[in-house]
Amino acid sequence: MSVADPGPPLAGRHSALWGARGEAWSPAGPLPDFSFAGCYCGERPIPLLPAAADVRAFGAVGDGVTDDTQAFRRAIAATLAGAVLVPAGRYLIRDVVTLDRAGLALRGEGPRASVLVFDRTLTDAQPDWGATTTGQRTSNYSWSGGFLRIAGDLGLRPLAPIAAPAARGQRSVQLSSVEALALGQWVGLQSQDDAHRTLARALYQGDPGPIDRLPPVSTWQAARVLGLDRMAGRVQLDRPLRVDLRPEWGPQLLSLAPRVTGSGIEGLGFEFPPAPWRGEFTELGYNAIALDGVAHCWVRDVRIHNAESGIFVKGLHCTVEGVVLTSDKPVQAPEGYGAARGCVGHHGIELGGADHLVHGFDFQACYVHDLTVDGCSTAGNVFSGGRGLDLCLDHHGQAPHANLFSALDCGAGGRPWRSGGGEGLGRHAGAWTVLWGLRAAGPMALPTPGWAAPGLSLVGCDLAPGKLPGAWIERIAGLEPGDLHAAQLARRLAAAQAGRG
Repeated sequence: MSVADPGPPLAGRHSALWGARGEAWSPAGPLPDFSFAGCYCGERPIPLLPAAADVRAFGAVGDGVTDDTQAFRRAIAATLAGAVLVPAGRYLIRDVVTLDRAGLALRGEGPRASVLVFDRTLTDAQPDWGATTTGQRTSNYSWSGGFLRIAGDLGLRPLAPIAAPAARGQRSVQLSSVEALALGQWVGLQSQDDAHRTLARALYQGDPGPIDRLPPVSTWQAARVLGLDRMAGRVQLDRPLRVDLRPEWGPQLLSLAPRVTGSGIEGLGFEFPPAPWRGEFTELGYNAIALDGVAHCWVRDVRIHNAESGIFVKGLHCTVEGVVLTSDKPVQAPEGYGAARGCVGHHGIELGGADHLVHGFDFQACYVHDLTVDGCSTAGNVFSGGRGLDLCLDHHGQAPHANLFSALDCGAGGRPWRSGGGEGLGRHAGAWTVLWGLRAAGPMALPTPGWAAPGLSLVGCDLAPGKLPGAWIERIAGLEPGDLHAAQLARRLAAAQAGRG
């Protein structure tokens, strides 16, 4: 559906898709339910884990010269749970440091006080070579990896095939048997594309663009079991389905038992050398943080300085908040490389997986891709309440869908839709992509036709006049609510509280 340009914006209006308090919202409509994003689905705060160890007790010096890598590793290995403290100081780290257990945090005294410094790349420490989609040799650290990691696996295994179709927006599915399930259990729902690419086409609402190089797609969604009808074989879920479940996609229910949950990185600074960045795919791994295969983990209150890439997140229900990215490197400005002009690195914050929340960030430097969603399993994610000098909202193709960018200050507003991902991988943004309350120094140009699938929603954004076929556009000044995620979460928690009452 689309809305013609209604002319000058009117103050104090509500979106026709939401209303004042969600009364106009439908779970099967253009706005997915984003209220479950982030650690613990936003239902309780991220914990402050009790102190359990101190890196200095394991030999860390913190003078910026002594290699403290092994001291950090020893402190983490000796800590079963709790926070490993990093007192104020400058700690030279020369190899990867990994948190690989649940309930473990690495906590500094603040990003200006407890600083990790790096004098070599990830390629120097642990080489990992690969190639781009066009066959160009490059380090895989160009788009992944970090010196500080939280790593695990999601513990997925098949439970039962789904026995009947279910429509997007429904909250229940039918199985042949529910005997293996229990109330409150976490499960996953997975679908795989068929030979006719019908799932890929559905994720683009029938208009995927060129997909000749698109690998087989799949979708999955996590949920909790709220109800069981053992006689009928039906499972009631805690959230609406994001995508239809159809027999031709072989949908199945999976058990979900993440090995690493409730772990975090907090109160730390990361400093890399001010080496000039030479452009995309030249990176050798001045990368700060990577979360991989984890659930309900977090990064908060960190400053990342001079990184080639900041944070990569793969998993489920993680939160990144209060992150500041800075640089004093020369900005990229070679002839013939306009896509990176003014940039100092490749990826700022990239999300893979589902239901992550990135909130309250501050980009004081520009990356080719400031904020990225990439791939068909990347859905239900939220970027909110952040700002940048000239934010790039990168949709990297391969059907990222049902993601929300809300209440963002895009700065200059000159490149919000600049996206990568390679040719033949489908349109940049998949179905049910929502851009809500985006601000900029001046009106931002509309995305080019074909940037996104039909069904793109742009609500209350600072946009230049014009029309975009297939998009829902509401030009509202003073949009209320200003942050869709916050409004959806408040509505859900109030309904749950009323139900308990």
